[in-house]
Amino acid sequence: MKTPLLILATLTFMLATCEGQSNSPGTTPLPGYRLVWADEFNEGKLDTNKWDYRTDSKMWSTQKPENVFVRDGKLILAVKKEDAGGKHYTGAGIISKRAFKYGYYESRFKVPPGAGWHTSFWMMKHNGQGGTGPTASAQELDVCENDSVNLTNYGVNVHKWNPQPHVAMGGKRVKTPDLSADFHTFACEFTPKTVKYYFEGKLVQTVAVTNFAHSDQHIWLTTIASNLGKTKAVDDAKLPAAAEYDYVRFYEKR
Repeated sequence: MKTPLLILATLTFMLATCEGQSNSPGTTPLPGYRLVWADEFNEGKLDTNKWDYRTDSKMWSTQKPENVFVRDGKLILAVKKEDAGGKHYTGAGIISKRAFKYGYYESRFKVPPGAGWHTSFWMMKHNGQGGTGPTASAQELDVCENDSVNLTNYGVNVHKWNPQPHVAMGGKRVKTPDLSADFHTFACEFTPKTVKYYFEGKLVQTVAVTNFAHSDQHIWLTTIASNLGKTKAVDDAKLPAAAEYDYVRFYEKR
């Protein structure tokens, strides 16, 4: 029979081993769901059969395909101080070619250190122009929006875009550890009635969405230079840097 001290030591070791690790692709985050699409970023380069590039110039940066690459099983979205497209910084982003709708969306990532970067995991129907114009989408679901001027919280939100007028609903700030220091898991369950947001498997916000019709949507992983979060300037001393994504997955109801 194990002694209480041995049992405690075993549990401590198991928790330490599991902390910060991603869930296996074979595990189901919520009952009744099955994995139907994912990118684990293990192929050594971006799978352009799955992804388009974000290519706009917005706020303080121009988003460049050259800043997107895969290394050591991670998607790297590089952020740099360089002139491009009339801006003095460059960011990056990718947009899924496949559109989705109701289901469970999950990604594990960490954000760049130093003020100046708006890093996000979100869903909205892409209008095909490489930027964030909401002309094609009924809704936008912001699973994580972090402004790196403050690395210990992020925002969730739901936007109703079309038909106009635009309405934002359910916005909330979520307190966290330093999001640039380690990887964390962010998720969203989208149903005809609600959007539920999760951080590290814990429900952090529920938003009712029965008051408007829903469209299909694409998955976006992006980071841009921005004045959001009352950012006064980019912290050039922390550049070059990157947002790093371990995986992104989509589950549907069985």
